[in-house]
Amino acid sequence: MRISRRKVLGLGLAGVAAVGATGAFGIELVSHGVLPGKLELDELDGACSVASAPFAFSALGPSISGSFRSRARNCEVGYTIGYPPGHERGDPLPLVVMLHGYGANHSNALASLTPAEAVALRVDGKPLAPMALVTVDGGGGYWNPHPDDNPMAMVFDELIPMSQSIGLGRTPQRIGTMGISMGGYGALLFAEKYPDVIAAVAAISPAVWSTYAEAHGANAGAFASAADFAANDVITHAAALARTPVRVASGNDDPFHPGVELLVARLPHAAQVDLSPGCHTGPFFNAQEPPSLAFLAQHLAL
Repeated sequence: MRISRRKVLGLGLAGVAAVGATGAFGIELVSHGVLPGKLELDELDGACSVASAPFAFSALGPSISGSFRSRARNCEVGYTIGYPPGHERGDPLPLVVMLHGYGANHSNALASLTPAEAVALRVDGKPLAPMALVTVDGGGGYWNPHPDDNPMAMVFDELIPMSQSIGLGRTPQRIGTMGISMGGYGALLFAEKYPDVIAAVAAISPAVWSTYAEAHGANAGAFASAADFAANDVITHAAALARTPVRVASGNDDPFHPGVELLVARLPHAAQVDLSPGCHTGPFFNAQEPPSLAFLAQHLAL
């Protein structure tokens, strides 16, 4: 039996329940001004129901985890590298840099998948073209530079060179980037800022705002200043993606969807866009990970 929105409102559901419903990504929704109970209302109305096939995998490849002292972030950061089936450390492979959402870290950057599982997925019954995937701790600063914490410099000056030293993403192998929520914003930002490094980008439910006032009101720590927002506004600078294969997916009931629609209007005509039913929740993320990884595998393969 479906409960009406009026009935649910009368129950006074608290925003903290939304966090429990969606895990680490739920923290982002509450911190970004989603009204208490919004997710519960959508779920009860069926707006968050997304049909997707169960994950299917080939035999998993190895996974390597570690940490390094980041000068760019002024802290120790953890990372995990997942290798595709039949490959191991030292093999030359394309590389996907997977960026986590707000409140998450390298250990849970993907929704319901480990890095090794992600690159072992079978999509429509077929294995992905071989590629490695790395996750890393980026903090909560939206992957853009802050005065004492620069996760973007950490990725390009430290993580990628470290990965290339063991054969990943080293020319002629290509590098792509992918992210969910805050990580989706970061993936687009990286592709715009480093078009000569990033060969393809996939953003799932990117957390994007159209103005600094909107961003600052929802999350004061996302950008250090109005000038920083202007410099790192992925909507305004979307033309920088003109030569980069882009895939963007967003649920119609995602609170960030209005910003995504503005972004999509500025993307290259060849961009792959999936605006479909869903919310800023696990079911939508899970449904969009296989096609996003398949998109990257297609464009990173030599």
